[in-house]
Amino acid sequence: MPQILLLAAVGAGLLLLRRYLKREQERIVSDLRKAEEAMERRDIDSAVPLEQDPATGVFRPKQKR
Repeated sequence: MPQILLLAAVGAGLLLLRRYLKREQERIVSDLRKAEEAMERRDIDSAVPLEQDPATGVFRPKQKR
């Protein structure tokens, strides 16, 4: 009888551990997704428009006129 109780306790512990790990995995994925979106927005906001110099064909930052 004690073996059955021990197995039930171990099974319950493993179930709780699985739930905890699943929640942590979802939290980490969510944090990574938010960080990737923030970096993408930062890249878009800091992008400098370029224009091609017709004489040389070299791309340079667009002049504000």
